[in-house]
Amino acid sequence: MTVSLAPPAAADVEPLLAFELANRAFFEAHINARPAAYYSRDGVARAIAAAQADALADRGYQFLVRDAQGALVGRVNLGHVKRAHFHSAVLGYRIGADFGGRGHAGAAVGRLLAIGFGDLGLRRIEADASVANVASQRVLRRNGFVEYGRSRRSFELDGTWYDRVHFERHADTGLAVPAREGA
Repeated sequence: MTVSLAPPAAADVEPLLAFELANRAFFEAHINARPAAYYSRDGVARAIAAAQADALADRGYQFLVRDAQGALVGRVNLGHVKRAHFHSAVLGYRIGADFGGRGHAGAAVGRLLAIGFGDLGLRRIEADASVANVASQRVLRRNGFVEYGRSRRSFELDGTWYDRVHFERHADTGLAVPAREGA
């Protein structure tokens, strides 16, 4: 699966807004909703500006995921970057409803690991998934993540609490990190 990653830019406002609106109900069935103000041209523009500021301050890095034809299929990010003593970040990703099950998530995570462990010099990346989200757990395991724990009732969505599975990946695990082609 070929995907490319690029940080969001001002030119991405319209396609990103269309992507988020088209996938809003799908995403909100699995993760907490974004504020209503996000779902406007100005809201997405503010979010892009915030993502750019986070990258400049080394707090977090967001990327848009595009398929081989250039279609916006998802987003991946490294957030909660900690440098001194940790050199770590937390992985997040979302793939649009029409693009799931085709390898986009796995390919995007692989590309992001190359950036995180390569260009950004991170040593550890964490991720978590709902116990019920077997597909996401599979994406993480295929990319060299190892489960290190579980938390009970640690995520609330629409008044229901869910258990989470916690994963980590270290830069020095000896597993090959996919090449950064198209990143």
